[in-house]
Amino acid sequence: MTAFAGGTPLSPMDKTTLRRDIRAQRRALSVHETRAAATRLLRLALRHRLLRFRRIGFYLPLGEEIDLIPLLNSALWLRRACYLPVIPKRGARRMWFSRINGRDAWYQNRFGIFEHGAAERVRARQLDVLFVPLVAFDTQGNRLGMGGGYYDTSLAYLRTRRTFRKPKLIGVAYDFQRVATLPCEPWDVPLDAVLTDRAWYRFKKAF
Repeated sequence: MTAFAGGTPLSPMDKTTLRRDIRAQRRALSVHETRAAATRLLRLALRHRLLRFRRIGFYLPLGEEIDLIPLLNSALWLRRACYLPVIPKRGARRMWFSRINGRDAWYQNRFGIFEHGAAERVRARQLDVLFVPLVAFDTQGNRLGMGGGYYDTSLAYLRTRRTFRKPKLIGVAYDFQRVATLPCEPWDVPLDAVLTDRAWYRFKKAF
């Protein structure tokens, strides 16, 4: 994995390299390793009572991302209101979040990600907590995503909020996705915490 010396920010090329290196590490995991990591992730989430919230935003893992589905299934079993992101049409970036139910159909969006076609949709600010995918995170709660900008745009209002910040943002990752430092762009929205298969990192007094 790319090393970071002396807290030096990443250049654009470094970000590309970091995305490539970490995704390669994730792809190299065996089926046994990915299943074991998902089990550890679920246990840590339950230990820290992360499913105590009423309205929870999830995402469906894509490709080699750590498996969040066991945690989602646990939340549904506990009868929490669970929501998934809905990618907007081309040219837009602000997402809706659709509540999972047993009636409405599933479909694939233009990126091949499954979405839920429920009529009940909310904006991010109506969620209590939101689990967020990432490629890398640092010790300050900065997040490196895939570069689409959907989460940063949908959560942009949080940059000016000092109190009553909803939703609380929890990044989800393998522990090896943690790095020393990431660049902080003006449009970035920092995380409140990160849940990995090995640890629970809190960056703000949000939990």
